[in-house]
Amino acid sequence: MTEKKRLPFYIILSLLSWASAYPVVRLALRDIPPLPLAALRYFIAACVAGLWLVWKKPVLPGRREFPRLFVCGAFGIAAYNILFNLGEQTVSSGATSLIIASAPIMAGIMAVLCAGESLSLFGWIGSLVSFGGVTLIVMGQKGGLTFGSGAGLELLAAFCTASYVVLQRPLVQRYGGLTVTACVLMIGAFLLLPWLKEGSVILYQAPRRAWLCVFELAILPAAIGYAAWSHVIGIMGAARGTLLLYLLPPLTFVMAFILEGSWPDWTTWCGGAVVMSGVILAHKKTRRSI
Repeated sequence: MTEKKRLPFYIILSLLSWASAYPVVRLALRDIPPLPLAALRYFIAACVAGLWLVWKKPVLPGRREFPRLFVCGAFGIAAYNILFNLGEQTVSSGATSLIIASAPIMAGIMAVLCAGESLSLFGWIGSLVSFGGVTLIVMGQKGGLTFGSGAGLELLAAFCTASYVVLQRPLVQRYGGLTVTACVLMIGAFLLLPWLKEGSVILYQAPRRAWLCVFELAILPAAIGYAAWSHVIGIMGAARGTLLLYLLPPLTFVMAFILEGSWPDWTTWCGGAVVMSGVILAHKKTRRSI
C-alpha cells in the first residue's frame, strides 16, 4: 500500500490521538504541575522513539540538518507543551482546541511566504473566517488576550505548532516522518529535562489516575500522534494539511464530555460555529491559487 493510500489512516490516527490530549492534560494537571507533566510525558515518548531508532537503524539527518531539527524540537515539543499545559490550567479543553485551531492560518501564511507553497483563495478566506471565530473564543475566556492569560498562552502554543509544521516538512521529505519525529521528540525531551526530577518525585506519590494520564499522553498524542501527523504533512503539504486541525475541536468536545463531564459555554459554541464555517470555505475548490 502506497503512502497516499494510507493517508486517511494517518489523518484519523493523528486527529484522534491529539484530540485525547486536551481533556487528558486537564485531568493530569489535577495531580502534576504543567512543566513537570511535560517533562514526564516526553521523557517516556523519547524512550519509545529511541528504541525505535535502535531497532530500525534508519538514515539519520546529518549535521547540516541539526539546527532545523533543534528548532523543531524547541518549538514543536518543548515550548508548545509548556505553553499548552500552562494555558489549560484556566482554559477548558474545548476552548483550547479551538484556539489551537488558529495554527492553520499561521502555518498557511508561513508556508506560502517561506516555503513557496500555495493556498487557494477560498483557503485564505476560510482561514481568516476561522481565525475570527478563534478570536471570539479567546475574548470570552478569563483574562481575554492579556499578557500571561490562559488564552494568550494557547495562542502562542498555536504559533509554535504552526512553526513546527512548516519547518519539519523538508526533513520529512528527505528522511521520512518516523525518523524525523523520533529525533524531534528526543530533542524536545532533552530541553524539558530540568523539570524531569521534580515530575518523577510528584508522580511517584501521585494516584493511579496520574500514571494512566502520563502514559496515555506519552504514547498516543506524543509518540503516535506526531509520527502519524508527520506523514500527513509530508504527503499533503503544510498549507493544506494543517487545515485538518480544524477537525480537532468537535472530537475534543466529545472526549472532554466523556472524560471530564464538561461542555462548552455559549461563546465557545458561537466561536466554534464560525471556525467550522471557515473550514468549509477553506476546503471549497477554486482554480485560482495565491
